[in-house]
Amino acid sequence: MPYQRNSELPKGVRDNVPSHGQEIYRKAFNAAWEEYKDSEDRRGDASREETAHRVAWAAVKNEYHKEGDKWVRDRSG
Repeated sequence: MPYQRNSELPKGVRDNVPSHGQEIYRKAFNAAWEEYKDSEDRRGDASREETAHRVAWAAVKNEYHKEGDKWVRDRSG
């Protein structure tokens, strides 16, 4: 289920990740949703949705890190 808008993202993403990070999450999720549609392209028995969420979080972590309870953008990002 690709996301059309950041407002559709899971509550944990909307409530904790800055808007730019949400944009990264949404785009990465949608790309992974398409890339991993075939089960043989995913690791183990992970579902398509689970895989897309993992990819999306990894993309956010490329530009953000957590300080306490807040996600902050890396200086190099």
